[in-house]
Amino acid sequence: MSYQAYIDNITLKTGKNPDQIREDALSQGVITENMKATVFTDWLKKEYQLGHGHSMALWKYFIDHKWIITKNSKI
Repeated sequence: MSYQAYIDNITLKTGKNPDQIREDALSQGVITENMKATVFTDWLKKEYQLGHGHSMALWKYFIDHKWIITKNSKI
């Protein structure tokens, strides 16, 4: 499955696009400085019942859009 297919399937499965998921994460205090992927993926599993592959695709999407900055992020 391609990266874009993961993002498209997330929108279909959850009824929310990545921007809306970001808003939910911000309002629930999920996104923190130097957060770990596991915190994010665990939240996605609990909140949206997303599996590891879909969650990691969203992690990459959030990193690419600079919505999440980690100590390993390339700035």
